[in-house]
Amino acid sequence: MELLRSNLSRVRIPEPTNRIYKQECCISFDTPKSEGGLFVDMNTFLAFGKDYVGWNFEKTGNPVYLHIKQTKKPVPEDRPLKKPTLLAIGVDGGFDNHEPEYEESHNIVILPVYVTLPFPSVELPEKVRLAVDTILMADGAEWKEQVASWTADKKQNSAYAMNLQQIDNGVIVPPSGWKCAKCDKTDNLWLNLTDGMMLCGRKNWDGSGGNNHAIEHYNETGYPLAVKLGTITADLDGADVFSYPEDESVLDPHLAQHLAFFGIDFSSLQKTEMTTAERELDQNTNFDWNRIQESGQEVEPLFGPGYTGLVNLGNSCYLAATMQVVFSTRSFYSRYYMNQSLKMAFETAAADPTVDLNMQLTKLAHGLLSGKYSVPALEKDDVANAANSTPVAKQEGIPPRMFKAVIAASHPEFSTMRQQDALEFFLHFIDQVERANTGNPKLDPSRSFKFGIEERLLCPSGKVAYNRRHDYILSLSIPLHKAMSKEDAFYKLKAEKGLEGKEVSANEIERPMVHLSDCLGTFSAQEEVHDFYSTALNAKTTAIKTAGLTSFPDYLVLHMRKFVMEEGWVPKKLDVYIDVPDIIDISAMRSKGLQPEEELLPEAAAEGEAESKNLSASEDIVSQLMSMGFNYLHCQKAAINTSNAGVEEAMNWLLSHMDDPDIDAPISQEAQSAEVLLSFVDQSKVDTLISFGFEEAIARKALKASGGDIEQATDWIFNHPGVSDSSDMDATSSNSPIVDAALPDGGGRYRLIGLVSHIGTSTHCGHYVAHIYKDGRWVIFNDDKVGVSKNPPKEMGYLYFFERLDR
Repeated sequence: MELLRSNLSRVRIPEPTNRIYKQECCISFDTPKSEGGLFVDMNTFLAFGKDYVGWNFEKTGNPVYLHIKQTKKPVPEDRPLKKPTLLAIGVDGGFDNHEPEYEESHNIVILPVYVTLPFPSVELPEKVRLAVDTILMADGAEWKEQVASWTADKKQNSAYAMNLQQIDNGVIVPPSGWKCAKCDKTDNLWLNLTDGMMLCGRKNWDGSGGNNHAIEHYNETGYPLAVKLGTITADLDGADVFSYPEDESVLDPHLAQHLAFFGIDFSSLQKTEMTTAERELDQNTNFDWNRIQESGQEVEPLFGPGYTGLVNLGNSCYLAATMQVVFSTRSFYSRYYMNQSLKMAFETAAADPTVDLNMQLTKLAHGLLSGKYSVPALEKDDVANAANSTPVAKQEGIPPRMFKAVIAASHPEFSTMRQQDALEFFLHFIDQVERANTGNPKLDPSRSFKFGIEERLLCPSGKVAYNRRHDYILSLSIPLHKAMSKEDAFYKLKAEKGLEGKEVSANEIERPMVHLSDCLGTFSAQEEVHDFYSTALNAKTTAIKTAGLTSFPDYLVLHMRKFVMEEGWVPKKLDVYIDVPDIIDISAMRSKGLQPEEELLPEAAAEGEAESKNLSASEDIVSQLMSMGFNYLHCQKAAINTSNAGVEEAMNWLLSHMDDPDIDAPISQEAQSAEVLLSFVDQSKVDTLISFGFEEAIARKALKASGGDIEQATDWIFNHPGVSDSSDMDATSSNSPIVDAALPDGGGRYRLIGLVSHIGTSTHCGHYVAHIYKDGRWVIFNDDKVGVSKNPPKEMGYLYFFERLDR
C-alpha cells in the first residue's frame, strides 16, 4: 500500500473530456477476455495487454494500472434462441449477438514488480478509488464509435398518399391466385394503388426477383405508389408500400381506404411474402446469400498466420476486403510485419498510439499475419472446461476499430457507419500511407502500387502535347459491344468448369462476358477531347488523346467501371461478367514518349496561358461528377485543370486534390494566383529547400511544379531524383519506351493474386468480399470468415490485384 501511496502523483481522475480505453489494447487486439486481461494506465487511460504493459512503463514511467479481467459464466444448454424481428444488433427484437455473460474482476497493479492490490477495498487511497470508479462507469472510447449500428431508417409517410388518384376501371383484386399482368410470375407481385395493375418487382443481380414490370409501369404512367401483395394483413403497418418517385419504402396512412377501392378485405388476408426490410434482414442473417460468398458450398475453414478474419464493425466489409488483399502483398507484409515489430512501432509512436497511423497499421498487420488470433473457437461457453470442449469451424476475428478511426480521421465519409466504395477507400488509404512515409520513399509500401501514365494529345495542327501523372489504380471501362453473348459465355464457363472437373450449377446465371483484354484496350484507345485549347491554333478545338504507362508497378490494381450513368443521370450497374485470365501481359501498353518526327505544341504566351487557365469547364463532365455527389465548384476545377480531357481524368484530379487548401477558392482567384506562380517563386521557400540540401535551380523547378507548396515540392524532388535544372519532365524525345526512374518498374507480365467482389445496386450498399491466392490455393475472406475457396468468382470482381512476375 505504501508503494501505491508513493506513486499517487502518477494517478489521475478522468475528466469528462478524456478518452478512456478499457475494451482493447492499443498495441494488440488483446481484451479483458484475453488470458492476461487488460491493464489501463491510470495516468493516460490507455489500455495494454499483459505482454505490452511493460513497454508502456518503460516509455512513460507510469507505474499504476487498473487490471480488468473478464471470465465467461457457464451458459445453460437449454437457453432458447429468439428469432430477430428488427434489423438491429444487441437491442430488443434485434439480432441475438450471442454474447455470453462475463464475470469481471478488478485489481490495482503497480509496475515494475507487479504488486497487486484488490479492488474494491476501503484501504485504497480515496483518489485511487475515485479514479477507478470513474474509469469503470465511463463509456469506453471504443464503443463511442457506434459499433454495430445496423438499425434501419424509420419509414416516413408518403407525400403522395394524401391525394392519391385512384382510377375506377372495374378492377377487383381476388384474395389469392395472383399473377403478373405481363408475365407468368406469381410471387414478388406489386399492386399499383392508382389503377390496380398487378405486376412483378425488380430483377435482382442474380436473376431472381421479378422482371421489372412494376417499375416499368411507373415509368410509363407515373402512378406513384404500389403495395406488395402477400404482405397485407390486418396489421396494415406491416404492409410493404413503395413510393417510386421517393424511391423508398413508405407508410400510407390511408392504405385501408386505398385497398378497399379495389375490393380488398385486408382483415382476412394472411402474410405470404417478405417485406423489403425483411428480405434485407434475411440476407443479413444468412451470410451465404450470393455467388461471391460461394453459397451452397461447404467452405473448409482456415486458421493460422495470414488467415485471420476481420470483424464487421457495421458496414465495414469494404475496409475488411481491401485490407486483406493489401496485406497479402510483399510490400505491406514487409513494411509493417516482417521489418517492424510492435515494440518498435510503439516506441516511435506519438504519446497517444491510438491516433498514430504507423502504430495502428503495425497492430493490424501483426493481428492479421501472426496467427495469434486465428484459432478455432470453443464450442462450449464454459472455458473452465476448455479441456473437454471441441473447437468449432469458426474464429472470432479481430475488430479493426482503432485502425478505422485513424484512417477515417481525415475523411468524413469513412468515419460514418455507412457502406462505402472499396475503390475510394483504397485510394484514400494509399494516400495516407504515402503521406505518413514522406521523406522515406524506400520505406513507403504504397510505391509498389504507383505507376506513371503518359497521355498524348494530337492537335489538328499535327503538333502534340504530352501530359504525365502518377496513379495507383487503372480504371477500365467495360466495352459491352465486345461482349460474348449470354449463350457463348455460358458454354465458355461450362467448358472451363469441365476442365476443373466441376459442373455448372443449375442456378448459374447466364450473363454476357467481356474479355479483360478488351477492357485494357479501352484505356489505350483513341479518344476525342473536345474544347481543347490549342496553342498552335490559338483556339479551342478537338484533339485526339491516347494513353500509355511510363512504368509497370510491382502490383497493378484494375478497377472495373461496372457503375455507369444512364439517361437522366440514373446510376446503373452493368450486368456483365469479366473474363479474367490468371496471367496477363500489358507490355504493349508501355508509352513511347515524344518521337523524333513529332513536334510539340508551343508553350502558351502570357495571354494564351491566362486564357487556357480560364477555360470554361465542360458541363457534361461537371454534371457527371456532380451526379456522384461532388461539389459544383470542385467539379468545375477538376474539369478545367484536366483541360476537359474526360470524366476519368477529372475524377482522378478531384480525388487527389480534395485536401488542397485552396480547393474552395473561386476559380478566378485561383487562375490569377496560378499565373503569378508561373513567373514568381517565393525566395524564402527556395531558401528553405536549399537548407534541406537541394540545389537552388532544382528547388525553383520543384516549387514551380508544385504550385509553391514546400511539402509537395519536396515530394516532387524525391520522385524525380535524376532531374537537373535543364531537364524537361513534361516533354521528352526518345526512340525507346519511356521509363519513369522514380518508380518501381519491370516487365509487363502479371499474375492475379486477389480480387475484391461487390454485390449490390451501388458501391455504397451491398457487401464486399475478398478472394486471395495464398499458399497455392484460393482463399475467401468474408469479414471474420476465412476458408478455402472452391469456386472463386473471378468473373465478378470489382477490383483486381495483379503481381508483376519479374519482381
